[in-house]
Amino acid sequence: MRNFQIPEIVSHISGPILRGRVKALAARIGALLWVGIVVVGCPGARAEIGPGQNITIYVGFAAGGASDIVARLLGSRLGERLGGANVIIENRPGASGEIAARIVAGSEPNGMSILATTTALAVSETLSKSKGFTAKDLRAVSLAASTPDSLVINSENPAKTLNEFLAQAKGKDISFGSAGVGTSTYVAAAYFFKEIAKADAIHVPFPGGAPALNSLMGGHIDAVAITLPTIVPFVRAGKLRGIAIASAERLKDLPDLPTYRESGYTDFLSSTWVGFFVSSKTKDGDAEKINVAFNEVLKEPGIEKRLQEIGFQPNPASLKDANEKFHSEVETWRDRIKAIGMEPQ
Repeated sequence: MRNFQIPEIVSHISGPILRGRVKALAARIGALLWVGIVVVGCPGARAEIGPGQNITIYVGFAAGGASDIVARLLGSRLGERLGGANVIIENRPGASGEIAARIVAGSEPNGMSILATTTALAVSETLSKSKGFTAKDLRAVSLAASTPDSLVINSENPAKTLNEFLAQAKGKDISFGSAGVGTSTYVAAAYFFKEIAKADAIHVPFPGGAPALNSLMGGHIDAVAITLPTIVPFVRAGKLRGIAIASAERLKDLPDLPTYRESGYTDFLSSTWVGFFVSSKTKDGDAEKINVAFNEVLKEPGIEKRLQEIGFQPNPASLKDANEKFHSEVETWRDRIKAIGMEPQ
């Protein structure tokens, strides 16, 4: 049996009026079929955030770190807030979060790839020359949670306050460790010692917060500058003593930790945040949808309580406010980096 094409079928129908009507109908069917091919079958068709879609959160640091903890906590609820999407957490540590940031900066701008990182992203904008992207390639959808930077000493150190610890620098060199040169906690501590306290302190870099704390507990260094959630279990267990946190006031869930302000350093405020970013080319509607979803998760009582228990303050904010805050952070850390004389690499 012969396979007729639509034009051939039309030619076999008699009558000019009937043939004209069939031609018109054939054209409409062809147009509908073409639209179906473009929308459904075209590899370049734009996916929509919603049920069944896979959203990958690329965490710029190793499992167990601050950004990983927050990403997993929020990610466990984010999918539901995005209409039933599947949220996948993928750790891509290295280069102070730059590897994961580079992945998201160059990803398809459809909101399906999200970066979870820290203040290190704002620091690297000044310190890192050849990272393969800039802050302009990323768009903040949430600076979800922040925690004050802290200074912690061994519990066997006789100093009970920040000023007593600084007094030790007058008779000997004091040393402080950090998770590495270029981290925000190092920059903040170096800025404090040099520009505010005017104290001589020797920096000892480590490949992460955990080895720095191990060295402190072993008595090899005098202090560690680190994010608050990392030290909470050690302080509560009496192994370490927190002598200062860089917040405006004491934290409700950690009332025994004094602030820098209480020791007379009223101008020193410094925090580390965990933020989420998409490609800067992401459409406004998609970015707004993700921002709203994060804000809804952050306002859930269970999520808010858990963040506060581990030393974080939830920061729901609009898309506009989140981006303005991020860019102001870039400037703040640029000023501190210049003040301590660090050179871009």
